[in-house]
Amino acid sequence: MGNKTWLYMLCLAEIGTMLVLLNYSAVLPIIKAEWGLSNTQAGLIYSAYQVGYIILVVVLSTLTDYVDAKKVYVISALWAGVAGIAFAIFADSFYSGLILRCLTGFGLAGTYMPGLKMVSAKFNPDQRGWAIGLYVGAFSLGTALSLLLSGVLTGLFEWRTAIFVTSLGPIAGGLIALFSLDSMPPLRTGREKGAFRQVFENRPALLVMLGYAAHMWEMFGMRGWIVAFFAAAMVSRNLDMAAATSYGAVFSAAIIMVGGFSTALAGTLSDRFGRVRMIRIIMYSSAACSLFFGWIRPWPVALIVLISLIYGVLVTAESSVLSTSVTELVPYEYLGSAMAVQSFVGWTAAAIAPAVFGVILDLANPAEVVAGAGYTPHWGPAFVILGLGALVGPPAVKAARKMSGYKI
Repeated sequence: MGNKTWLYMLCLAEIGTMLVLLNYSAVLPIIKAEWGLSNTQAGLIYSAYQVGYIILVVVLSTLTDYVDAKKVYVISALWAGVAGIAFAIFADSFYSGLILRCLTGFGLAGTYMPGLKMVSAKFNPDQRGWAIGLYVGAFSLGTALSLLLSGVLTGLFEWRTAIFVTSLGPIAGGLIALFSLDSMPPLRTGREKGAFRQVFENRPALLVMLGYAAHMWEMFGMRGWIVAFFAAAMVSRNLDMAAATSYGAVFSAAIIMVGGFSTALAGTLSDRFGRVRMIRIIMYSSAACSLFFGWIRPWPVALIVLISLIYGVLVTAESSVLSTSVTELVPYEYLGSAMAVQSFVGWTAAAIAPAVFGVILDLANPAEVVAGAGYTPHWGPAFVILGLGALVGPPAVKAARKMSGYKI
């Protein structure tokens, strides 16, 4: 199997594993009403998936320095599917939802970064930006399909059916990986020591990871609440909650889907024009969108969707370039450990952002205001928090470039 065909099969598997990522977000407004949750509680359940990822990502990413990364990927994908099905059947309250979403997040810990490591091993630096861009694009495409399928299925059936069906995706992804991907033997034997010391002494790589955390803060804060934002916009136009949520999921899926194409394009452009230049241009533009976006809920729906598509392109695009930069600053034999640190830092930000967003949303929308309006009207302050976080990224990667001797 050629490298390109191998990459396409991995991307197909990745799309399947991602179908559980935002299925909860797609039905969040319905679950929030059904279970009587506050915005803070709803945000915490969303963040629980990222917390599950964080709990295991250091172990599983580091494990790929010592065992076949394909085995880690396959087992983790199958776990994610089973845990997602359990959520569809058994979740019925804040605490059960919190626990089961956390367990589902375990599966992502053993798929996304191990897959990224396999891509970096297969492709030389002159093609790596393109290859990682395509892989990260598959991540975004799967995420968009998670919202789209969940929204459509919720409109046709109900939310438990939507969660159940999308949870079959990781099982399919695991089987694709099992039967189509080559094994990826590790380069380290376990006799070497000091892997994490090597990573923590690599200051340019750590600065890029800080930029990655800023990116994840903004992207997952936005993705966690974009369906609810659209649902509020549609309810304010006299749609019922189920229809508004379904429309919101479809709109949001389109927004995330365009981000999948932008990661592939940004990765390719970074091969030609430089990693840091692309990251800084994209992140400053994306931060501007976050600072502005939350105030446009009363605007015409067509205009909101248009601005949202631009936001979706920008908020995702630099992901592949940041990850490619890490692979070029860290020796391959320590890359699993580096990706463990990158994941821990980035996904910690991804876990905190939706919860903080929910807290700010509650503060900006007292109960009496929501009750009087019949929906959550004020979104600006919460999106501003995302934009402020994103502004940390560009200075960090600029410093990394200078400190590394302009390797990126």
